[in-house]
Amino acid sequence: MLTLRGTSGPRRGPALGELGLIHDGSLLIRDGEVVEVGPTRRVENLAEARKAFEINAAGRVVMPGFVDSHTHLAFPPPGAAGLDVEAAAREIRATNGQRLEWRARGYLQAMVRHGTTTVEVKTGCGPDEKAEIKILRVLWALKRVPLDVIPTYLFRLPAAGRGDSAEADWAFRELMPKIRRRGLAAFADVAWETGAERLALMVRCLEVARELGFPRKVHADQPNAAAAIQAAVEGMASTIDHLEWATAAEAGMLAGSSAIATLLPYASFQSGGPGAPARALIDAGVPVAIASNFNPLLTPAFNMQTVVALACLRMRMTPAEAISAATINGAHAVGRASRTGSLEPGKLADLLILDASDYQELARRFGVNLVRLTMKCGQAIYKEGAVSESRADSTRPPDRG
Repeated sequence: MLTLRGTSGPRRGPALGELGLIHDGSLLIRDGEVVEVGPTRRVENLAEARKAFEINAAGRVVMPGFVDSHTHLAFPPPGAAGLDVEAAAREIRATNGQRLEWRARGYLQAMVRHGTTTVEVKTGCGPDEKAEIKILRVLWALKRVPLDVIPTYLFRLPAAGRGDSAEADWAFRELMPKIRRRGLAAFADVAWETGAERLALMVRCLEVARELGFPRKVHADQPNAAAAIQAAVEGMASTIDHLEWATAAEAGMLAGSSAIATLLPYASFQSGGPGAPARALIDAGVPVAIASNFNPLLTPAFNMQTVVALACLRMRMTPAEAISAATINGAHAVGRASRTGSLEPGKLADLLILDASDYQELARRFGVNLVRLTMKCGQAIYKEGAVSESRADSTRPPDRG
C-alpha cells in the first residue's frame, strides 16, 4: 500500500521519493472517507472493521488515484483545423452543448478506466466569450461525473496584429470578471508567448487574475522560458506548466518559490522535442507534478500510467518520484491536497487497486493498463471485467470435406 503520507505541503527534493509504503497495509473507509490506514493486523482488529465489507487486494498494489493536473479535454475539439484557435472556437460555438458534454464524458470515462480520479481541464478559446462560457458550463455539468473535474480559464492572446491589445483589454475588463463572478473556473491560466510586444499583456493577465482572486497558472510551452518563469515567480503563480524549453540554469529560478512545476512527459514524446529538465528541478528543490496534457486533437493521451512511465524513461525520474508527482503533488497543483492525493484519515477514499505486485511495474510496463479497480469517494467507479468468450462454432474454420 502506497499511502503518500508526509508533510502538509507539496513534496520537494528527497521527499518526492517517499511513498509512505506499508507492505501489508489496509485502510478503513466510512461515508466516502478514509477513517484509518495502517498495517492490516492493526486495522482489522478495530471494532468498526469487524462489520465492514472487505475488498481483498492481496498481492496487489493499492495507491491513491491519479490527479491529472493539466489537460485540454474540451478544447480544441477533435478534427479542428490544426492550430487555428479562431476556427476551433467557431466549431465549439456551432456544436450543441449536449454533444460537447457527451464527448467530454467519454474522455472522462476512459480516464477513470486508467486510474484518474481528479482532473483539471483548461478552456483556451481566445477572446471568444460564447465559446469560453459554453465550455465552462459543460465542465460545470461534469464536475462530479464520474470524477472531480476542475475547470481552468486559459487566456490566449489573439493573433498578433489583429487588435490584440483591445481584445485583451476586453477580456480583462469583461470576460474574466464574469467568469469569476459566476464561479465557473477555479484557476486562471495564461498561455505565454515569446516577444517583448506581448509581454505586457501577459503580465497584465496575471495581475487581473490576482485582483479578481484567481489562483494563477502559467502555460510555458515556448522557447526562452526565462521570462515566463520570472513572471510566474513574481506573480506568485501556483503552477508553471510545460517547461519543455527550460534550461537547467533556468530551473534554479524556481527554487525557493511556491510555484509547482507541472511537467508533461507525453507532450515532448509526441512532438519529438526536448523534455523538461525534471532532474534539475527536483535537485534544486522545486516541487514537481506530472500530468497528461490530454488534448483530443494533438495529444490524445488519457493514461496517467503511461505518463509515469515516460517520466521515468525520458525525464530520469525514479518510479517513486513519478508516482508522487502524479498523485499528491498533482493534488497540490489543483488546490485539492487537503482532500485527495494520499491515503490518510479524513481524506476522500480515492484509490486504485493495480494488477501488480510492485509499484515499480508502473515504470516498466509501458502503455499497459494495470488498473483492476478505481474507487472514488469510497465507491467503485470502474472494475476490470472479464473478456467475453466467443462461441466455439463461430470461430471454427469451415469444413471443406
